[in-house]
Amino acid sequence: MPNPADRNAMLEARRTLKMAQSPHAYVRGNTAKFYEWLAASPVSRRVPTGPAIWICGDCHLGNLGPIANGQGSVEIQIRDLDQAVIGNPAHDLIRLGLSLATAARGSDLPGVVTMRMMEEMIDGYAAAIHDPTSGVPGVESDIVRSVERAALGRRWRHLAKERLDAVEPRIPLGKKFWELSAEEREALTTLFAEKHVGAMILSLQGKPKDREVRLVDAAYWMKGCSSLGLLRYAAIVALKTRKGRWSYALVDLKEATTPIAPAAPGADMPDDDAERVVAAARHLSPYLGSRMMPVRMLDRSLFIRELTPQDLKLEVDQFSHGEAVRAARHLAFVVGTAHARQMDPATRTEWLAILEADRRGTLDTPSWLWESIVSLSGSHEAGYLDHCRRYALAA
Repeated sequence: MPNPADRNAMLEARRTLKMAQSPHAYVRGNTAKFYEWLAASPVSRRVPTGPAIWICGDCHLGNLGPIANGQGSVEIQIRDLDQAVIGNPAHDLIRLGLSLATAARGSDLPGVVTMRMMEEMIDGYAAAIHDPTSGVPGVESDIVRSVERAALGRRWRHLAKERLDAVEPRIPLGKKFWELSAEEREALTTLFAEKHVGAMILSLQGKPKDREVRLVDAAYWMKGCSSLGLLRYAAIVALKTRKGRWSYALVDLKEATTPIAPAAPGADMPDDDAERVVAAARHLSPYLGSRMMPVRMLDRSLFIRELTPQDLKLEVDQFSHGEAVRAARHLAFVVGTAHARQMDPATRTEWLAILEADRRGTLDTPSWLWESIVSLSGSHEAGYLDHCRRYALAA
C-alpha cells in the first residue's frame, strides 16, 4: 500500500499529466488560477455583485450532469460542491462561460460561435432566474439530454463495471484503488456500524431503517485531481433485505477542505467543511444533497454519499456549431435554476435587472461577462502552455 507521501506524489503526477492533455483539462484542474485572476484583474472590478447565495464555486462542464434522488428520478444538476460557498452568483456564470469557451476552442469552433454561446448562456440563465419552476430551458441540448437518457437506463451492473471493473461486490486493487492501512479499514468498519450512517443508506435504498448494514469491502480511491493530500475512499456496503438476502450500495467518502472560492462578506456558513459541502448540496442540488452526510473519521472531516448508477458527468470531447450554442443555454439554465431556487421573487427581479442592464441588444452578452471570458481565456492559455513546458521538461 502506498504511504501518504507516495499517494500524494502519484496523485500530483496524475494531476500534472491530465492538465497537460488540453486547455480544457487545464481549466478544469486549475480553480486557483481562476480566483487569482478574479482577485487581480482590472476587468474583474466590473463584475457585478449578485445576491449572497450558495454557489458552486467551481462551475465547469465536468461538474454538471445527471443525478438521481433516492426515489430514482433523474435531473441535470450540479454534481460537485467541494468549492461551494455563499458568494457571488456572477462567479459561477464566469466560470461556466470560461469552461464553455475553452471547450469550443478545443472543438476548433470560430470565435463567433463562442460569442453566440455566451449570448445563449446569459439568455438561458436569465430564463431560469425569471421562472425557476418551468424546467424548460427554451432550446434543449442533444448532448445534455442524451446523457440524461443514458442515465435513466443504468443499473448496479453498469456502475460496478464502470467504477470497479467488476460486477461482483469487491473492489479490485490496482491503478485506481489502493489497499487500506489497518487503521483506515478499522475506522471505516466503525463508521458504517454507526446507526445514523446506516439509516441514511437504508433510507436511500427504500429499506426499513432497522435492517442490518455492514461494510463488505473498501479501498483508497485515486480519483481525479481533487484528492491530492486528502482522504478519498470507495466502499461497498451490504444491506440486508426482508428475505434475509443482501443487496449492495457503492459509497464515496471524500475529505472536505477549505474552499478557494471567496465567500460573501459576513456569510453564515458551517465552520466544518464537510457540513458546508452538504449544506450547499441541499440548496444547489437537492437530488445530491438528499444522499449526503457529513462525518468525522481519523480526526478528519469527510462527507459521504451513495453513488447511484445514474450519476454521470458531462464529457464533451467535441462540440458542433449548433450543439455548442444549445448546450450553453441548457447548462446555464441548470445553474440559473440552482441559484434562483434560493431567491425570493423580489431578489430574482433585482438580480435579473442587473444582468440585463449591461446588454446592448436582446441577444448581446453583458460586457463584464464577455470581457471576463476574453481575459480569462488568454491568461489560461498562457498558463496552459507554461504548464506543458514544465511537464515536458520534467518528463
